[in-house]
Amino acid sequence: MDLQRFLCRRVALLLLLMPCGLQCMSVHILSEQPVYVIPGSSLVLKARVEQTPQEEISVVTWEREPESGVAPGKETLATCPGRSFKCAGTRPNVHVNMQAQESSLLINKFSSADTGVYAVTVTNQKGAETTGHCIVRMYEEVHQVSLSINVSHSSLVCGEAWGTDPHFSWLHERVAITQTVGTVSKDGTTLSVTMTPFCGHFTCMVSNKLGYSSATYTAAPCETEGRGTTAAVVCLVVLLLLVGGVLAFLLWRRQRHNNRGVRLHEHLDDAI
Repeated sequence: MDLQRFLCRRVALLLLLMPCGLQCMSVHILSEQPVYVIPGSSLVLKARVEQTPQEEISVVTWEREPESGVAPGKETLATCPGRSFKCAGTRPNVHVNMQAQESSLLINKFSSADTGVYAVTVTNQKGAETTGHCIVRMYEEVHQVSLSINVSHSSLVCGEAWGTDPHFSWLHERVAITQTVGTVSKDGTTLSVTMTPFCGHFTCMVSNKLGYSSATYTAAPCETEGRGTTAAVVCLVVLLLLVGGVLAFLLWRRQRHNNRGVRLHEHLDDAI
């Protein structure tokens, strides 16, 4: 019993010595990570603060530092005294708003210099701090689309260098892929060709919010049904022209022969 009382007193003493006991305030940024921002647009980050009734927000600070951790190091974007809810941004394009349990950061005309790891730190009235982080990157357009063939598996593989959130789509002879041509993988990067023969033009298009790019693989020309029909029509027309020409020639010869017989009969009558 003495040992149990001793341990209980030790635990109680440790809890009292902790800055905020078992119930500390916490803060987290309400965004999926990483956040991608289109150049020239606005970055908006919102942070939610959770606290106990006994705690008060003393200061909220927004900071940014490079994702790689190299110089120039950490930069303070804004500082907000908790009671007044008035925030002072360090740059003209930086704006921070404070509400009861929420803080929002707005950066206008986002550029590559604004990328990095963003941190929001909340300090309570006892000086205890809690921090939430978020990675922010530049939204990149699609670059360097490539198309390769796997002959053994009758498949085409499409790749893209470093574009943000790329979406893949396929065309065969400038028409969307159907089941008669093949099947596309779930991520859209691979086309398994089932049509026989393996022929025609296969195009992979990669797109995102900033545009698209494409690459084309050219196989042997396809002997399509349409081309066969066209050839048959041409042959039929040529045959009809030949038959018509022969008939016209025969009619011309017959008419010429009749005309010679008439002229000969008239000449005999004149002689008599």
